[in-house]
Amino acid sequence: MSNVETKLTQELPESVLATLAEIGEEINASLNLDRVLSKMATLIKRLIDYEIFTVMLLDERSQMLVNRFAVGYSQEMMENWRIPIGQGISGAAAASRQPILVGDVRNDSRYINTIDGVRSELAVPLLFKKQVVGVIDIQSSRVDYFTSEQQEILVLLGSRLATAIENARLFERARSQADTLLLLHEVGREASSILDVEALLRRAAELVKRVIDYQIISIMLYDSATNLFLQRLAVKYGQSMQGKLAVGFSEGIIGAAASTGLPVRVPDVTKEPRYRMLNPETRSELAIPMTHKGRVIGILDLESPQLNYFTEDHVQALSILAAQLAIALENARLYEKVAHDEARMERELQAAQRMQGGLLRPVPAEDFGIDLAARIVSAREVCGDLYDFLRYGPTRVGFGLGDVSGKGSAAALYGAVAIGILRSIAPQKLLPAELLRQLNQLICERRIEGRFMTFCFATWRKPTRKLRVANAGQTQPMLYRNGNGHCEQLKLVGFPLGIYDDVTYEEWVLNLDPGDILVFQSDGLSEATDPDGNFYGIPRIASLIEQSATLTSDQIADRLLSDVQEFTRGNAINDDRTLVVMKVK
Repeated sequence: MSNVETKLTQELPESVLATLAEIGEEINASLNLDRVLSKMATLIKRLIDYEIFTVMLLDERSQMLVNRFAVGYSQEMMENWRIPIGQGISGAAAASRQPILVGDVRNDSRYINTIDGVRSELAVPLLFKKQVVGVIDIQSSRVDYFTSEQQEILVLLGSRLATAIENARLFERARSQADTLLLLHEVGREASSILDVEALLRRAAELVKRVIDYQIISIMLYDSATNLFLQRLAVKYGQSMQGKLAVGFSEGIIGAAASTGLPVRVPDVTKEPRYRMLNPETRSELAIPMTHKGRVIGILDLESPQLNYFTEDHVQALSILAAQLAIALENARLYEKVAHDEARMERELQAAQRMQGGLLRPVPAEDFGIDLAARIVSAREVCGDLYDFLRYGPTRVGFGLGDVSGKGSAAALYGAVAIGILRSIAPQKLLPAELLRQLNQLICERRIEGRFMTFCFATWRKPTRKLRVANAGQTQPMLYRNGNGHCEQLKLVGFPLGIYDDVTYEEWVLNLDPGDILVFQSDGLSEATDPDGNFYGIPRIASLIEQSATLTSDQIADRLLSDVQEFTRGNAINDDRTLVVMKVK
């Protein structure tokens, strides 16, 4: 005990000293850190009636204080709260290696507000050999609640707790290392990295050889189709053989191990009535079940020409190895199944992708007095974005762009249904607002919970150069006017399709001039992010359209997609990116 600590103890009341002595006994009595901290929190409560009590330990790699024990914090805060050294009152105490007493945290710029109502805080660093190992922090809802005497008490306890923490850490570390070394020694963890069943079986025979110098081994695996254990690998005196053995649950020593789920050791097979002779030279046998989740999935069967060759030590070691092999086998089987399923799904997705591509009509070849282009970049194999072109006659054309809620196959299927409905009403040659109204009613007749679709649709008449456009919740289209060289977003709004039955839509009528450009785009473009989380945004789209006004629609579409991809700096595409570009000739 230092001179400072001696002086402090001499100045404290006898009742306080008694509690401190009790805390010291608890600290010295256990190497279980959680139990020590819990008991310490209870005893400190006698001396200081705190509302929040935390012990944070220093993570040396991240230099962050991490909650190890707390009273008054939620489970979420316990798991997620991290304080860098030097930040907050606790971090400042750790950085300065000095206790910090704050009478009113509202007046202290270092305070990090995590719980409303806290007014005073006392943080004491835990020092072991002059190195910070953590911080004790207590808080109260009352202003100027903690005293200098209470600070001295925590300082006194902190030095003892720091020693206890280091002792517990050393104990935990030593125990963990011993367990790990024992596991590595006994089990041969290498098996868990092999995901091919046949390769694993061959390697299993080699791993068993490290544990037991056997002469004959058979690895039997359970076959649910026949309810038998089939010989998948046989090694006899170092030579692999083609196994043909099939054993039921009640047959021989292998069957006995399978039916009981327990090892069967036979010192002398000539005295064992359950023994089935397959190798005349065999004198002793050991069968070990491989069990996974309470189910026997296989048997390791070893034979020796020597009487009483297998020992209890062999049983124990091989049982541990068998458990490890059982897990590895199940993992390998699962991997093979997943690989097979993934290959099948990949084939199905490729077929779905071809089918979805076939549903998307190409840009009309007729001369409607406009230059049209359309693009889709999918986030997955199939996507929920769509576009379509409807021919209303030799001088009229309709086009639209939609986005189904969600992603993947379900969204793609919903979109395919929507396209089918759209084309079924196309012969009516409806104007945009009425088309959206009828499309919405028909989709609502087939309403699917949690699914809806946004859709923007326009019609163009060549002789009058008149554009009509309506919007059902889709990203508002961009319009570039060649006359003033300015691009802006059309403030068209409306309810998405498939939510409410009786919805009407607003329709805008625009007269366009040569060089004017209309762009429908999905939110996958504007909401694409760079590695810092910044959105590409509508202003960038508008600016790029202005800069690209002299290009063709195809060139504008490609330039937009290219610029978005460059902005994201190679980030994965999280949402489908779809465009329809119209430029008046």
